[in-house]
Amino acid sequence: MVSALGMTVVLGGCGSTDSSDVTLRLVAADYGASAADGSQKYWDALVKDYESAHPGVKVEVSVYSWNDVDRKVREMVDDGHAPDLAQIGAYADYAAAGKLYPASDVLSIRTQADLISQLSDAGQWEHTQYGIPFAASTRVLFYNKTLFAEAGIKPPTTWDELAADAAALRAKGVKYPYALPLGPEEAQAETMQWLLSGARSGNGYTDDVGTYSIDSEQNVVTFDWLKDELVGKDLTGPVAPGKLNRADAFAAFADGEVGMLNGHPTLIRQATAKGVKFGMVPMPGRTGKAASMGVADWMMAFRQNGHAAQIGDFLDFVYSEKNVLSFSREYGLLPVTSSASTAMSASGAAKDKVLRPFLDQLPTSQLYPVGKTSWAAVSAAVKKDIGRAVAPGGSPVGVLTRLQATATAADSRDAG
Repeated sequence: MVSALGMTVVLGGCGSTDSSDVTLRLVAADYGASAADGSQKYWDALVKDYESAHPGVKVEVSVYSWNDVDRKVREMVDDGHAPDLAQIGAYADYAAAGKLYPASDVLSIRTQADLISQLSDAGQWEHTQYGIPFAASTRVLFYNKTLFAEAGIKPPTTWDELAADAAALRAKGVKYPYALPLGPEEAQAETMQWLLSGARSGNGYTDDVGTYSIDSEQNVVTFDWLKDELVGKDLTGPVAPGKLNRADAFAAFADGEVGMLNGHPTLIRQATAKGVKFGMVPMPGRTGKAASMGVADWMMAFRQNGHAAQIGDFLDFVYSEKNVLSFSREYGLLPVTSSASTAMSASGAAKDKVLRPFLDQLPTSQLYPVGKTSWAAVSAAVKKDIGRAVAPGGSPVGVLTRLQATATAADSRDAG
């Protein structure tokens, strides 16, 4: 999820150009590592196929990096020029503002029913689905098999075993025994996985009824443990966790410098390309297997330009089993439809088999509280501040209490 193409590409269609033609405008995020494998390549091919069978519709696609795409859509909406479709990271604020079509207004019954129910549920704002899942992933613990063999250790299943393994790796001179990326790029992900691994109840950032519980006792215990047992014992590497970004941690793993870290499917390609021998196991919990974190990115349909029928027809094509599988396989992500997920699970292809550890975790994984319009503000606050909780002299309870206050205030503003 890197590399901005930074280009607006108008894709030619095969239909007529009379006044009855409709042009749909889609803004999408880039999942590629370079222009050569960027998402523009995927959309170019898909739109060409669609337009050849639908001569009355053209589709213009603009692809931007994840650093820019959410801001770009926000600017378009604020300027009164919303796209017809946006494939970005969050939908709830647009739904709350009345700017989106409900999924049921644009998707066929068949397509909507094929979406994985857990993801569809996460796409709801006030019990109506507006966010249409487009891509999904889960997290597992990656470990370097070569480094583990040299240290004479096995993959951990509990926090105590993880700390012991990290100490053994450090004794062998491993640069990052456990890489803990709490830097501003994606700190909200690493944080949530650790909150889930320490949870006896709740869903990480929220409790069982969906109320923010960032400063709960169990979450404070989790960050006390990270600060004292990993960071404080010099088991997380030379870069302070609050300054270590996910992309840099992944790159270090691919360079053979990391013993273990939480990772998503993108890391498979990076590590394989560098010849790293790695294994994948569920993230350890305090005393055993932890709940996994799931992440979904979202497609949404804006009301401003109308075109509900054309939007729906195009989305039915986008969400066909063939196209969902094509995208998932191209970028190492998990299918968001039951039909494509079943096909991938049954496949004997190596590129599908390697995703099964992630696919197996998806049905029981916990997602960010994306149905809250306050989540964007809370996520930004976590990215900015959570690294301070494990810094020397830092106070986990103090940082978590401040984040809870931010979340409560954001929730109150949105409710008002």
